[in-house]
Amino acid sequence: MTDAPKLTIRDDDYPELEAVAAIQRGLHSYNQERGGPYDREPVTVLARDEEEVVKGGLLGLTYWNWLFIDWLWLAPGVRGKGLGGELLARAEAIARGRGCTDAYTDTFSFHAPNFWQRHGWIEAGRLDGMPPGHSRIWYRKKL
Repeated sequence: MTDAPKLTIRDDDYPELEAVAAIQRGLHSYNQERGGPYDREPVTVLARDEEEVVKGGLLGLTYWNWLFIDWLWLAPGVRGKGLGGELLARAEAIARGRGCTDAYTDTFSFHAPNFWQRHGWIEAGRLDGMPPGHSRIWYRKKL
């Protein structure tokens, strides 16, 4: 049996892009060996005003027959008018078109959790006290 190579472990507040990419490639490779090909595709749905200024949008991914919503944001002046629901419905339609059967996201208790519930999403997990006085909440939905 050969000895394992000697490794050094140290903090790095500003890692080079290649170091970050090596970690990402390694984990993606491992995940796909175990779970099968990702078939990862971005989901981007934007809301722009007449001057083409982005006033809101949704960013996510589809992979392993799931939609993951990473970001959903609306500018203060366009909130409460149904636009978030339109963005969400469009992303869900894109995901269904790609063969996705489920979706998930995470948000905070100060990010209108009732929005997700109104659109058929159910709570799947919660971390109370993150941040202090609030909760981080995971939601899922059958598509």
